[in-house]
Amino acid sequence: MNRKINVTIYNENYHEQTMPEVREIYPEGIHHAVAAALPEQQTGVVRFATLDDHESSLSQEALDDTDVLIWWGHAKHEAVSDAVVERCAQRVLHGMGLIVLHSGHASKLMRRLLGTETHLLRWREAGERARLWTVLPGHPIAQGLPETFVVPRDETYGEPFGIPQPDELVFLTWFQGGEVFRSGCTWQRGAGKIFYLQNGHETYPVYWQPEIRRILSNAVLWACPPERQVTPDRGPGNVPPLEPAD
Repeated sequence: MNRKINVTIYNENYHEQTMPEVREIYPEGIHHAVAAALPEQQTGVVRFATLDDHESSLSQEALDDTDVLIWWGHAKHEAVSDAVVERCAQRVLHGMGLIVLHSGHASKLMRRLLGTETHLLRWREAGERARLWTVLPGHPIAQGLPETFVVPRDETYGEPFGIPQPDELVFLTWFQGGEVFRSGCTWQRGAGKIFYLQNGHETYPVYWQPEIRRILSNAVLWACPPERQVTPDRGPGNVPPLEPAD
């Protein structure tokens, strides 16, 4: 890809403000740690959005200039504006890539695009070891990743995971307590590509781990559309014919 990829990163930035242990791991916020993993040579404009400013930072103008949106949410899903969710969803349907991280599976945006509910999986916060398996090694998101690697500590997620059947399952995770989880999944919605990655509980330094950073970098390249398509004026509804009717 010759052109630069414009990326917008949404992070609630709530835990960093309320939990000293999270602020110690991510002093500038999870969004800055994620940004540091982006492919340097191919990244253009990087924007940040937090819950406090998301209605302005995720404006239509900003989204129309975004190739890939990365979404991290956990405790404040319902505080996100419905209007912002719909703007983001329409941009995905018209070509913008979307990468959803960790508890973002329960975000309004993920639920809107996949048709899911909030209570989707088993979970516990026990700081267990997680072993990721690359089950689709030929996939672009898996490039440069080993067959398997360990995240020393993370929140445990377990099946059943109430998501639509993924188009592709790239990573599968086994947790120390015995659970398995479809931890790296892709879907196509409209013209947009979606990738979900389970890893990244806020109290562990997961986004500083080289393998996870490689996944994020690869995912941005994979999700980026060939050309930046803004949301068209002509959309669903009662429209005149393009050609005369007999």
